[in-house]
Amino acid sequence: MGNITKIAAATIGLAAALSASAGEVEVLHYWTSGGEAKSAAELKKIMQAKGHTWRDFAVAGGGGDSAMTVLKSRVISGNPPSAAQVKGPAIQEWAAEGVLANMNGLAKAEKWDDALPKVVANVMKYQGNYVAAPVNVHRVNWLWGSADALKKAGVSAMPTTWDAFFAAADKLKAAGLIPVAHGGQNWQDFTTFESVVLGVGGPKFYQDALVKLDPKALGSDTMKQSLETFRRIKSYTDPAAPGRDWNLATAMLIQGKAGFQLMGDWAKGEFLAAGKVPGKDFLCAAAPGTANAFTFNVDSFIFFKLKDPAAQKAQSDLASALMSSGFQEVFNLNKGSIPVRTGQNMDKFDDCAKLSSKDFTETAKNGGLVPSVAHGMAIAPATEGAIKDVVSQFWNDDKVSVADAMKQIATAAKTQ
Repeated sequence: MGNITKIAAATIGLAAALSASAGEVEVLHYWTSGGEAKSAAELKKIMQAKGHTWRDFAVAGGGGDSAMTVLKSRVISGNPPSAAQVKGPAIQEWAAEGVLANMNGLAKAEKWDDALPKVVANVMKYQGNYVAAPVNVHRVNWLWGSADALKKAGVSAMPTTWDAFFAAADKLKAAGLIPVAHGGQNWQDFTTFESVVLGVGGPKFYQDALVKLDPKALGSDTMKQSLETFRRIKSYTDPAAPGRDWNLATAMLIQGKAGFQLMGDWAKGEFLAAGKVPGKDFLCAAAPGTANAFTFNVDSFIFFKLKDPAAQKAQSDLASALMSSGFQEVFNLNKGSIPVRTGQNMDKFDDCAKLSSKDFTETAKNGGLVPSVAHGMAIAPATEGAIKDVVSQFWNDDKVSVADAMKQIATAAKTQ
């Protein structure tokens, strides 16, 4: 889902691993929940069909931080796995250490540059060379609606502007329902905040303020308006929100107790698992004001330099499998996300995924495709953490003024 540091189902193999033997591929990943585990099994099957041995570097019960610690010690000792699940700016941090393999030969042969939007391909490269492969794209700027709750409140359509959103929220409140289901964790607060900034200011402002961290943008009237809108949303959440997990917030929509949730498309997995049908039981729309934009969260794998030729071949076959349209279809049908390859056949996907895919392709062309800060795709982890803390403090404490929050965000943006 989001942050590598907080993946609840994150997993680590702490057992000392043997050096990669001929045709063995060892992979550190976090795919242990239902749909994800099915996808890992699918990948294992593809590799075994090519004659390779698959080895999971994953055991339930750990956290992303300890996974990275174990990975670092393995790499330092000269015994890296074939691949590890790493994303966003962390890819460049690993590459800067000089430990990642150059995958350009394969990428060229399989035309990765043609298959991926440039903004996504750039995240997978270091100094112009591919060092990682993406498996999916999650859209973060979604607004989900409960058909039951909205009907009960007399809300006839999903709101496309913040004014319409607040008018609908007032109707939900009047009907005795919770207008906005929210969970109190800093990444959830920031998921909402970045959608507000995108909706109020548009993609260029979002890039300037939250990705480039431009002081002028951070101190602008548009940022002031974004924080005011963000605070207004808080007034429509319920008192039990602090500490609530995101999936429990989604459950409030499934039960018809709440009207809206601002959350990435992993929320769709919860609706589908509960037997709910998109367009009938639940509704999906881009967050207000963001129909022409797309905040992306991409899961990917980095590839380590290996000495053994058989292991290198297995690694290359793994990268090829991850990028194949067949695996991307299976994986994303299980995960709720969409294939990262543009031009992928979407016939088997639901309407929300089809809309996501269409918008992904269009925003890649018009400049509306932007990285999610909340989900570790845009800025250095220390800076991201500092800004998230400020935004959550503002969300949770009405005594923090908008002017103070603006100053604190500008200061946090300088954190290295």
